[in-house]
Amino acid sequence: MVAVTPKKSRTRLAPSVRMRMMVANVRSFDAGPDPFGRVWHVEFQWLQNAISIRHADTVDVKFTLVTDGEEKQEKVIALPHAHLRELAQKTGTVLSDPWCMRLAAQHIRRMVSSFEDMEKTLITLPKTALQEYARELESSLTAPRGR
Repeated sequence: MVAVTPKKSRTRLAPSVRMRMMVANVRSFDAGPDPFGRVWHVEFQWLQNAISIRHADTVDVKFTLVTDGEEKQEKVIALPHAHLRELAQKTGTVLSDPWCMRLAAQHIRRMVSSFEDMEKTLITLPKTALQEYARELESSLTAPRGR
């Protein structure tokens, strides 16, 4: 009898599990595909209060993005502090660095997939976008775990 070794296959994860994994790692992740079919690798660089660097009442989150055939791009996602405080209070979420990083990463993913704002280096998020991303994060974290 000849032993047959099964072919290696990729395990398909349930969408809720994939989203939970995306949310879990905001320091290094892939985003896309973009409208041209490319996947961008995204690396978190820093998070800081913008009052100290540009006299703005925002939390700035910087990422670098790279893909084949393009130069490395730097994106700073500015999260207005007043909107963050209000949203944290309404949702019962603690206003923390990890939460801000996840909100900003959600926008990076949206930017890549739509290519909206990709020409900009500094992107200030409107209140409506923050609310949408907070809802997405909340639903991804409370979704039932797939097996």
